[in-house]
Amino acid sequence: MFESAEMGHAISKSVYARKVPALREKLLEAQFAILEQKRFPVLVLINGVEGAGKGETAHILSEWMDARHIITHGFGEHTDEERARPPMWRFWRALPPRGKVGVFFGSWYSAPILGRALGTVKSAAYEDDLDRIVNLEQMLADEGVAVVKLWFHLSKSEQKKRLTALEASKETRWRVSKLDWQYLDLYDRFRDVSEAVIRRTSTGHAPWHIIEGSDARYRTLTSATLVLEAMQRGLAGVHGNHNGDAVAPSAAAAARKPVPAAEIAIDRKNLINQIDLGQNLPEARYEKRLEKLQGHLNLLSRHKRMRDSGVVVVFEGSDAAGKGGAIRRVVHALDVRSYQVVPIAAPTDEERAQPYLWRFWRHMPRKGKLTIFDRSWYGRVLVERVEGFAAERDWRRAYGEINDFEQQLAASGMVVCKFWLQISKAEQLKRFEEREQTGFKHFKITAEDWRNRKKWGEYELAAAEMVDRTGTQYAPWTLVAAENKYHARIHVLETLVERIESALG
Repeated sequence: MFESAEMGHAISKSVYARKVPALREKLLEAQFAILEQKRFPVLVLINGVEGAGKGETAHILSEWMDARHIITHGFGEHTDEERARPPMWRFWRALPPRGKVGVFFGSWYSAPILGRALGTVKSAAYEDDLDRIVNLEQMLADEGVAVVKLWFHLSKSEQKKRLTALEASKETRWRVSKLDWQYLDLYDRFRDVSEAVIRRTSTGHAPWHIIEGSDARYRTLTSATLVLEAMQRGLAGVHGNHNGDAVAPSAAAAARKPVPAAEIAIDRKNLINQIDLGQNLPEARYEKRLEKLQGHLNLLSRHKRMRDSGVVVVFEGSDAAGKGGAIRRVVHALDVRSYQVVPIAAPTDEERAQPYLWRFWRHMPRKGKLTIFDRSWYGRVLVERVEGFAAERDWRRAYGEINDFEQQLAASGMVVCKFWLQISKAEQLKRFEEREQTGFKHFKITAEDWRNRKKWGEYELAAAEMVDRTGTQYAPWTLVAAENKYHARIHVLETLVERIESALG
């Protein structure tokens, strides 16, 4: 694979001088067209051999385009803030929004390659990392991101020559460390691992481009041309699958397809409508049990082992099922500094400019903390599915993306607790009417709630399929009968205490 990159490509000064002005002009034209349209972002990943011109390439891209609309991130050692969260958190936060160009100097490939080459990462973990990367890049392509992956290569002799030259100059010797020389001794090992990674992760939607780095002019023209071609393909609408824009409700109503019959049980039974809503708990027993569980939860939140873990709690369910009341009973047990409640509503303009899961990744808690989501990433397979705000291909692929997302959280030490609170249609009507008639509850009822009620069956079917497809060992669903609010709150607290206690050992 790398042999062709070592053949010694070279471009003369005259050819370089002739090609650069036109290339720069085209890059700027494409960049401003992307900025104006705001349909998709461009993400350039720069990886490869030390000394092969990665840094110079990042600088050239910023120089040849408008740097105000390029977001460049150099990923080195994890900061304390990054170490306290799942490994991919740092990359999700840095993704460019639609209309912008992002340059990642070092990326999600650096850690797996380094760990495998040095023997510090076990085979199973390494394979999991590569699977996660392939899934991530597929998701980015599906969301409309134009991904450009550049690998800069040097032969071992050329790398040694380049490091020696850099170290010999007072202006550049700071760029060479003892670690660079140590890695040069492991050149063959790094080459084998890198080649295997490139073969495994070069896909139709995110292919690798290997660039020989010994000739600066060749390297510059080749990398800039590849970036330009990706931008032009995006402008022509031929990269990825689509741009991920939401569908207007009026247009979606006509285009929405009925749920295939195969997904509906013959007897109309499913995981949601089979919940026993008759479960009850007397108020006196509730009060005693509540105090005990809240005390237990408080102790767990301050346990020394919580410093190595975090908790993500998801609340979904029927409208008026009591999610807010359950959340209040949870946070009442906690120090206000230890948790965050994130209410999820319609996405903002900033959130719509990013891949769907970005708005949730940004709120992931650091270790030792707890984040509660009042509604969550499941909106894509619930309200967006039923109301037609997401195309069918988008909400169908969301099941796999969500499972991968939650697996990453669990693998990093997060405890993921997911609750679905269910009430009957009759009980919902009773609660809706009570909210309309009670002054301090009036804010809880909206015209949208009444509209959603008309699609009770569609929401029930969507919820049942969601639970079936996203209930996993690492992030199981807890189905809560919420007709009796005392029973529901205790069920939530008992489950949360049990899950955290089990994770802390």
